[in-house]
Amino acid sequence: MKKDVIFCVDDEKIVLNSLKTELKNAFGNKYIIETAESGTEALEAIENLMSLGYKIQVVIADYAMPVMKGDEFLMNLHSKSSETLNILLTGQATIEGGL
Repeated sequence: MKKDVIFCVDDEKIVLNSLKTELKNAFGNKYIIETAESGTEALEAIENLMSLGYKIQVVIADYAMPVMKGDEFLMNLHSKSSETLNILLTGQATIEGGL
């Protein structure tokens, strides 16, 4: 039986590595942990995983990314996988969040 996937998207590799480490510590080998450095890269990878029969359980995405912001990425993802739990992160300290 295939494992479900937790997918992390952030344009900063150090953040991705930290998220992956923490998720591995929390869940061990229960889930496949995948990462991408952009929304476009993530959508392609997720479509590929889904075509291979994997279920994307959770996506954790940064808000402030170049080209495609995290909220736009999650809206695109929702149209492909509406049952996936979405978590949007931001390091922005203002209410505008970098808008």
